[in-house]
Amino acid sequence: MYKLKNISLQTKILGLISALILLIIILLASIFAYLQSVDTRNQVKQLALQSAKSISLMPELRDAIEEKDIETHFRPIAEQVKDQVNAANIIIENQEGIIYSHVNTSLVGQKNLDDTGYQALIFGGSNNFEVKRKQGSVLIGKVPIIADYGEYTRVIGTVSVEFLEKDIYQSIYQRIKIIIMASLIVLLLGIIGGIFLTKSIRKDTLGLEPHEISSLYRERSAILLSMKEGIIAIDENGLLTLINHSAKSMLNLNEEEFIGQPIQYFLQDIKIVDVLQTGKTAHNVEVSINEKVFIFNIIPIIENGNVVGVVSSFQDKTELKKLMNTITEVRDYSEGLRAQTHEYANKIYLLSGLLQLERYEDALEFIQKESVVHKQQNQILFNQIQDSNIQAILLGKLGKASEKKIVLDIDDDSYIDALPSHFEVTDMVTIIGNLIDNAFDAVEYQKKKKVTFSITGLGNDIIIEVTDNGKGITEDLLASLFKPGYSSKGENRGYGLFNVKRIVETLGGLIEVGFSNGKSIFTVYLPKKGIGIESGVE
Repeated sequence: MYKLKNISLQTKILGLISALILLIIILLASIFAYLQSVDTRNQVKQLALQSAKSISLMPELRDAIEEKDIETHFRPIAEQVKDQVNAANIIIENQEGIIYSHVNTSLVGQKNLDDTGYQALIFGGSNNFEVKRKQGSVLIGKVPIIADYGEYTRVIGTVSVEFLEKDIYQSIYQRIKIIIMASLIVLLLGIIGGIFLTKSIRKDTLGLEPHEISSLYRERSAILLSMKEGIIAIDENGLLTLINHSAKSMLNLNEEEFIGQPIQYFLQDIKIVDVLQTGKTAHNVEVSINEKVFIFNIIPIIENGNVVGVVSSFQDKTELKKLMNTITEVRDYSEGLRAQTHEYANKIYLLSGLLQLERYEDALEFIQKESVVHKQQNQILFNQIQDSNIQAILLGKLGKASEKKIVLDIDDDSYIDALPSHFEVTDMVTIIGNLIDNAFDAVEYQKKKKVTFSITGLGNDIIIEVTDNGKGITEDLLASLFKPGYSSKGENRGYGLFNVKRIVETLGGLIEVGFSNGKSIFTVYLPKKGIGIESGVE
């Protein structure tokens, strides 16, 4: 089995084609030889009878028999007829069976010992038969010689025309030899055609053998099955040719229903057909399907400069978004903890120095001042803000503000219960974190750095407000404030406020920007019910 597996495709195809052509040639040659043999024997039998009848009807033959002078009067005629029909022998006998003419002159005048003339002499009938002789089998056509005497007729002898069976087979062999030569030419042409066929097949299979193709197919299936990303492929006509398990699961599709169907039947908004037409790669394309948003990467398959298909990988943006927000959340918590650690370390160093200098009253005053600040912050954070996630966000930002020497003031009137269940913690991290960070950047170069944060949820909306005493916002800047990638702080910035606006709109809310008394004010309104949530249900 291992040896057969390693036989090349070219050898297998050539062997199969050669064997089939050879088998067909043998079958056809055998059938032809059999039919030719039967047909030739029948023709020879008829020729023997016809020749014998023609000779028996010659008047010269009857005269020669009556005169008993065959050698002189008829033998030349008999030899001429024998040569014309390629017969082996022509025998003329009288009614007593005495041979008058024979190819072997020594038998002339003797009685024929073959008991073959009975039917012709007694009944006047013509017949064919086969006898065995020294030179082999002989086919004989025998007819009576009938003399007409006016009132009556009488059989006066017989004529026998003989053909050797080996001469018949020699004729058949000559015809079969021609067929064999033609068959060999056909076999040669078949082998040449097989060589071109195998070269064409190897070109189509990129030179891979069948066992290599099957191995690649198994590996491809295993890879596609193990991938978490969705994979789909179409051919040059836009028909679906491949879809992996993850893609079927994400798109709620059944492979059997869509393989071979146009891609537009179930992915109307996808740009995969555009890539098929233009041949240009498309990356990070957002497509909404079945109320889900997916990120597509679409790559054309190019062969000899022509686009012969397209392969696309995609993933659910929801999962990607959760992952990115989780990373952002962890990063913000980490930065908050680091800032708090750094700030408290500085305060510990200050307190230690005051104690070492025996400035106990200053140390006590510092402790009392910090206690008042933390007591006030803790009062608001832990008594008025009931949502633990918002508490964690604000604690981190307080530490960061302290590190940057920025006063982050949480409004005394802030109050919020636990957020409704449809509010994701990552959404709140993005909204609150980006608004406060944006305010920190705005006051970075101010002499007095102050940012005020307020959150309330007493009505039907949750209202978040962030105020800073920065330089303010110009009309030109306001028009581009929420565009992706726009920032006055340099490259690779400008996505924070864009993400805030996108999430606020996703939650059915509204964001407003104002400027009053030298202060920039960002206000966010988020409905507690959310989009598509019935009244009274969170």
